[in-house]
Amino acid sequence: MIRRSNHKRTLRNYPRGPVLYPPVQLHVYDDHVVVDNGIFSMTIASPAGTVTGINFNGIENILNDRNGISDRGYWDVNWSDPSDPKDNLDKLDGKYLEVIVNDENQVELSFKRPWTFSQDNNHVSLNIDKRFVVLRGSSGFYSYGIFERLKGWPDANVYQGRIVFKLQDKLFRYMAVSDERQRIMPTFEDREKGQPLDYPEAVLLTHPSNSFLKGEVDDKYQYSTENIDNRVHGWICSDPPVGFWMITPSNEFRTAGPVKQDLTSHAGPVTLSMFFSTHYAGIDLGIKFRDGEPWKKVFGPVFIYLNSVTTEDDPLSLWVDAKEEMLMQTESWPYNFPNSSDYPRAYQRGQVTGRLLVHDVVLAYASNAFIGLAPPGTLGSWQEENKGYQFWTQADNKGYFQIKNVRPGWYHLYAWVPGYIGDYMYRSIIYVLQGSKIRMGVLVHKPPRNGPTIWEIGVPDRTAAEFYVPEPNPTLMNQLYTSQSTESFRQYGLWDRYTDLYPDQDLVYTVGVSDYVTNWFFAHVNRNVGNKTYIPTTWTVLFDLEYVIPGNYTIQLALASATAAEVQIKINDERAASPVFTTGLIGRDNAIARHGIHGLYWLYSVDVLHSQLQAGTNAMYLTQTRGSSPFRGVMYDYIRLEKPPL
Repeated sequence: MIRRSNHKRTLRNYPRGPVLYPPVQLHVYDDHVVVDNGIFSMTIASPAGTVTGINFNGIENILNDRNGISDRGYWDVNWSDPSDPKDNLDKLDGKYLEVIVNDENQVELSFKRPWTFSQDNNHVSLNIDKRFVVLRGSSGFYSYGIFERLKGWPDANVYQGRIVFKLQDKLFRYMAVSDERQRIMPTFEDREKGQPLDYPEAVLLTHPSNSFLKGEVDDKYQYSTENIDNRVHGWICSDPPVGFWMITPSNEFRTAGPVKQDLTSHAGPVTLSMFFSTHYAGIDLGIKFRDGEPWKKVFGPVFIYLNSVTTEDDPLSLWVDAKEEMLMQTESWPYNFPNSSDYPRAYQRGQVTGRLLVHDVVLAYASNAFIGLAPPGTLGSWQEENKGYQFWTQADNKGYFQIKNVRPGWYHLYAWVPGYIGDYMYRSIIYVLQGSKIRMGVLVHKPPRNGPTIWEIGVPDRTAAEFYVPEPNPTLMNQLYTSQSTESFRQYGLWDRYTDLYPDQDLVYTVGVSDYVTNWFFAHVNRNVGNKTYIPTTWTVLFDLEYVIPGNYTIQLALASATAAEVQIKINDERAASPVFTTGLIGRDNAIARHGIHGLYWLYSVDVLHSQLQAGTNAMYLTQTRGSSPFRGVMYDYIRLEKPPL
């Protein structure tokens, strides 16, 4: 049986556990504090605010006590001074401890570090307030942070913010990220003994402690997940059967919208909560502070959940229980226990409702549309927004939507609809007040279109998932992602499989004959000609026109990813001196190297003069012009040729 606590039923109404559980106790010592609620205890270095120990279910310390006390459970950020490109790691050590709440039902601790102009350059110019909360009857603890800049402070670039927990590698060997993505993992030492591949994160396991793993590739980016699905992940120890889980009940404090990808858990064993990063987006998603800009944001709370079963039970049931706990935590959002005026309670928030229709060729329901509130910007700017809060939902099959628990503030309403190109933005700014219920009525999205469709390649869903993903090199496999997996694109080295399939001649796709599922490679990459030399490639799309209509034809070119790439389009003359269109140098999302099936979204509407086309067979040449690297390239989302407007 899973040992479940009644606190899960009480959490929705009042998170402080019933009196049948022991009271929460705080013990303060010279250089650390211990918080104990009778279910588990945690030790936190003081005033640094790093978690040095977690005692639970007979395990004296779940964290890796072979690491130093600052390298077990901690917050950190990566940042730089704009005048100096050097990357700095700041572990945000506190300067003093403040006890916010200390009673039998709750302990809340604040580890603070104020910033001053007199500080050295090792600290990012932010006031830091790291909070830890332990509730009575709760099998786990919460953590959240408040980052603040005051007006007039120095310029800074902040690229990544996260919480890190490093567990006992002798105990925690099984990792779970989703129902389909869970497995026995290598240790840090296994990676150290392995063979480094094209970049440091990817290692071929040559002498692993578990022989089952020999010959596999391990790379932390193979376990990345979109924000919308990054809700629970972690580790299982089989003896004693214990689980350690990172639960994120809301995405409001994450950046770049619901499909931004980021790290989860990975070999070490390590569990992360990534609040913001440039992963799968590029340096442009770094938070840039200029001209003394003030700023404040609350990250979290997230819940670090501990569970256990008896030795007679299947340890994998811990994953099932963790998913149930995630749902309960999500239902309880926003929490009513954080003691900070910067974290609004449920009654202090508002909601926005409405209905979205889409008018392309005909008027239709915006079924399953992604609809969100994000800081005011421009069309599609939400995917690079990184300073404010975002609130997203998905419409039902008739386009109705409800965005709940919105912090008071100014927003634009943004949307995009699977099956249609382009973005939607409600032009007027929406002001959400405390307790407000805003009804938007019926909204209509008109996706870009200039004329009737002649042909199309792919599905407009902002990914390249529908295209052909090859089998990996058999010597560079991760057994989790076999050809039967829906995420086989996460295999290492697929960029070089293009050269294996097209050693001399590039991809040719014939409209009406070829099938994009089997004939369109998922990424437009460079060709490996040996000696680590990569050259540009040109793909050809052949299509027939019965006749040519006077006027401008349109190519709708949607990209799912771009990394230091440039796509040029030529029509019927591959050797033409000038292309019909070029994207210019675009993209830094690095999704090819990091096993993503998309990065950021790009959309271009390209005019093609009727004089450039001909009755009969035509050829469109797509050249990715930037060579030199296996990781430079694009992923196509969708391509459509349209007739001139009627």
